[in-house]
Amino acid sequence: MFSCLKEKVGEVLLPGDEFSFEAEEKISLTDPVKVEKVVCGPGLRRKGDRLVVCKSGVLRHKQPDMFWIDSQQRRYVPVKGESVIGVVTAKSGDIFKVDFGGSEQASLSYLAFDGATKRNRPNVQVGDLVFSQFIVANKDMEPELVCIDSSGRANGLGVFGAGGLLFRVSLGLVRRYERV
Repeated sequence: MFSCLKEKVGEVLLPGDEFSFEAEEKISLTDPVKVEKVVCGPGLRRKGDRLVVCKSGVLRHKQPDMFWIDSQQRRYVPVKGESVIGVVTAKSGDIFKVDFGGSEQASLSYLAFDGATKRNRPNVQVGDLVFSQFIVANKDMEPELVCIDSSGRANGLGVFGAGGLLFRVSLGLVRRYERV
């Protein structure tokens, strides 16, 4: 499947196009078996042993094994693991609501910050900018953000300091900077 996808890089794909995991015709008993792992980005979904295109656009590839569909869209659709800058719009109990430019606001728990405990809450106010990462990004569920990485450290994630400017830019420009 990996080679089949690489052949289609740069071509326009439409929703419903499928790629299946095909076993190689020749199996060597002496060579080690290489497991091909493909990371699906925006516009691609896994369904069992198939990869299905879910939005039209140009297939893109980033080494070593990430594929996504590059298309024109106006609204950002969250993807698990992507980092975003958002504005805190509401504070209720132990949850912050963050506007990241999507169709609905994401939730950010006060425990999702580096060093935060029930006694040591982070100093986050309405209007603050937060650099965070999606841990839940599903079309059927509310997006959920965290300000720590998988090892439990901040590594640049969190509340931005006072001052500065925030510019809204098109998704196309953001995707171009991602490729660099």
